[in-house]
Amino acid sequence: MTEGNMWLNETIGVVPKNAWAIDPFGYSPTMAYLLRRMGFENMLIQRTHYELKKDLAKNKNLEYIWRQSWDIDESTDIFVHMMPFYSYDIPHTCGPEPAICCQFDFARIRGHSMYELCPWGQHPVEIDHDNVQDQALKLLDQYKKKSTLYRTNTLLVPLGDDFRYVSTDEAEAQFRNYQSLFDYINSDSNLNAEAKFGTLDDYFEALREETDRINYSRPGEIGSAQVMGFPSLSGDFFTYADRQQDYWSGYYVSRPFFKAVDRVLEQTLRGSEIMIALLLGYCQKPVCEKIPTSFTYKLTAARRNLALFQHHDGVTGTAKDHVVVDYGIRMHTSLQDLQIFMSKAVELLLGHPHEKSDKDPSMFEPEQARSKYNVQPVHRSINTPEGSAHGVVFFNPLEQTRDEIVMVIVTRPDMTVLDSNWSCVKSQVSPEFQHDKGKILTGKHRLYWQASVPALGLRTYYIAHGFDGCEKAKPATLRLFSDSDQLHCPSPYACSRLEGNMAEIKNQHQTLSFDLRLGLLQKIKDNDGTVTVVGEEIGMYTSPESGAYLFKPSGEAKPIVQGGGHMVISEGPLVQEFYSYPKTTWDESPVSHSTRIYSGKDTSQEFVIEKEYHVELLGHDFNDKELIVRYKTDLDSRRVFHSDLNGFQTSRRETYDKIPLQGNYYPMPSLAFLQSSNGHRLSVHSRQSLGVASLENGWLEIMLDRRLIKDDGRGLGQGVMDNRPMNIVFNILKESNISSALNPVSTSLPLNPSLLSHRVGADLNYPMHAFISKTALPTSVRPPARSFSPLTASLPCDLHIVNFKIPRLVKYSQQPPEDSRFVLVLQRRQWDSSYCRKGGTNCSKIADEAFNLFHMFKDLTVLNARATSLNLLHDDTEKLGYIEQFGKVAQEGHVKISPMEIQAYKMELRPHKRT
Repeated sequence: MTEGNMWLNETIGVVPKNAWAIDPFGYSPTMAYLLRRMGFENMLIQRTHYELKKDLAKNKNLEYIWRQSWDIDESTDIFVHMMPFYSYDIPHTCGPEPAICCQFDFARIRGHSMYELCPWGQHPVEIDHDNVQDQALKLLDQYKKKSTLYRTNTLLVPLGDDFRYVSTDEAEAQFRNYQSLFDYINSDSNLNAEAKFGTLDDYFEALREETDRINYSRPGEIGSAQVMGFPSLSGDFFTYADRQQDYWSGYYVSRPFFKAVDRVLEQTLRGSEIMIALLLGYCQKPVCEKIPTSFTYKLTAARRNLALFQHHDGVTGTAKDHVVVDYGIRMHTSLQDLQIFMSKAVELLLGHPHEKSDKDPSMFEPEQARSKYNVQPVHRSINTPEGSAHGVVFFNPLEQTRDEIVMVIVTRPDMTVLDSNWSCVKSQVSPEFQHDKGKILTGKHRLYWQASVPALGLRTYYIAHGFDGCEKAKPATLRLFSDSDQLHCPSPYACSRLEGNMAEIKNQHQTLSFDLRLGLLQKIKDNDGTVTVVGEEIGMYTSPESGAYLFKPSGEAKPIVQGGGHMVISEGPLVQEFYSYPKTTWDESPVSHSTRIYSGKDTSQEFVIEKEYHVELLGHDFNDKELIVRYKTDLDSRRVFHSDLNGFQTSRRETYDKIPLQGNYYPMPSLAFLQSSNGHRLSVHSRQSLGVASLENGWLEIMLDRRLIKDDGRGLGQGVMDNRPMNIVFNILKESNISSALNPVSTSLPLNPSLLSHRVGADLNYPMHAFISKTALPTSVRPPARSFSPLTASLPCDLHIVNFKIPRLVKYSQQPPEDSRFVLVLQRRQWDSSYCRKGGTNCSKIADEAFNLFHMFKDLTVLNARATSLNLLHDDTEKLGYIEQFGKVAQEGHVKISPMEIQAYKMELRPHKRT
């Protein structure tokens, strides 16, 4: 949005204030919030549930003020016009009767139309002197009928459709005929109407002018001071249905592979933008300016490729195959470009000596890489020669110091880990698994250790082979089960046989129990003795009527896991893992999965259960199948759960018997949680967008992938058959409240995640970026300690840096002296205080006190600091709805942010003058 808004302003001098979104399939209040804070005043939306439209129309509430659920100051209010009928095309915009409205789509005139004729059998004719009266009165009758659904005398009638106005002849036909009709209507004062062409802005200006004169408020109605005469509403518009009981909940999951790539590109772009800002803030060498500015074109392309995929037929998975390929290639190209840049930036920020030419290849390469746009990333294998060490650098893109168990792949197990001071680090080595029934063990190894990386900073570790001064990585012990005796004990691990009906893995906080017959998670036992039933189940819907948009199962999901298969338990001092390649009806299982728990100290990981599902819904055996995982817990949630909206806020969801199963599915961009009346809560954080439901008391069901033959009649013209092998990762968090909380069943207000839950979600969606040195160092030569720590301290743990960037890269010498190149965007998270405040992590403070921008960066002076809109185009923050929150930023640097707010600041950074 920022990139697009700035482009409009720079290219044609326009700062947008009206949002037009006729085709997204349901609407989130997060978008309304972001638009308001960008300086937008009005929104127009179309695709909302047909029953909801009917109810709003009946009460003349199709125009309303959209307010956020937490807002008691009316500061988030934005005016919304909702279109009243089935579609946004001409037959469905002039009035309630499409057969009549279609007669006024003059691009369809018989004989010279490139568009289909009206399906109702009555077609448009050219307006002339003989028919203008009849046609004008017929059109005006539709206008009058439509106007009864709204409060004001100002009526909007859009005139267009997808792929329209492709020729001047078509545009001329519409304009010429409508002008004749308007001339007739406007010339007869008895009709008491005026009709004219106008823009969306003209409509909203006319409406606001009318409401300034006439108050349309209803008795007892809660309105807004922003635009008088309309009700204020809160909430979201999911799940959308356009007719009968066709719910558009399938697109929440369609093409999950590319939904995952989208998230990776987003976090890589953000990481690159932070690195550019740090380079230009801290490094005074010419190469530190030259490399980012020479990267400008590719950075802009990455922003636009990410933005392009946010299209309502992009990230939704509802584009034609060849369009998906184009999206995929664009995102892959940008990912590669960004990773190459980050590899070079790491070198510069760590102060490695470099040649004068900026064209020198980087010393580092990303730890993960993709060979093509449509394959999973793979971990690079570290093959360290005897007597040498490879450097591994971690970049932490979050605002708090990160203590985390990290992992790299090594070709041999006898490795040692050293930190940047050449001190020994305890480590663990475990076998690497893969989704291959005949060869579950790859022959490579996962090397784990606990890393500590400063906020927005870098730290180097070394993987050494043949270093005598430290203990080698401790091999995990393995327990194996195979119903075909294909699993053999790999060297150098000690193995035993998995026997009995149940098996456990545990760390200092929890013990997990598994059903050994099916290889599925059954229970979580906390260290205080509390037991929570989880009841993991993997199932499949058969859905011959589903398509890219619609989810229309023919019945309940059926479990697919049978007794048997292959299972491995790997246990070590840092990581414990249960791996299962299950037996199913199919010879090649469509899914295998791992459950991991970690024993890191002072990490968020130690509280988390990590679930990783490898999904391969490939081949005709899985046509018209939709794969789900279901957690059948014993939490008394009464079929109430919460899911997130854009990773920004949560919405309360309740399952209803009166609507079909598919209508009870909701979007899950990153989080869903169940909570019982006693405060026990089970949260599932996702690394990508999926769909979620709670169809029975205590159940949480998440769809993983879908493969569908048919088109569902919503415009795509094909099924969804281009499934890719992929990994879906969840972080599951079991929490108990420490004080009384709102009853999640009886309250209609959305609940908030805990502080720990916010941290877990941030760690999952903003993972550390790892880079490996291309060449090994001899262990006989101790390298200088290499780390980079730009912040004076971690930020308060409910304060999040949405981004820290330079929107437009220009050479410092070309920058106006008073300009502010840098932008810092901060978000204060709202959290549920009935759960443990610190969550066991190193959280030392929260943002109740003002945060000082001037003291944020080590060795940098902050100049020209001022508040701005989220699209960076408005500096009058009162217009954006912010109230008394920005304080004296420019003079004193004090930033005070209310929970749930996002605020942006422009600033200039200069290195401290050395005395």
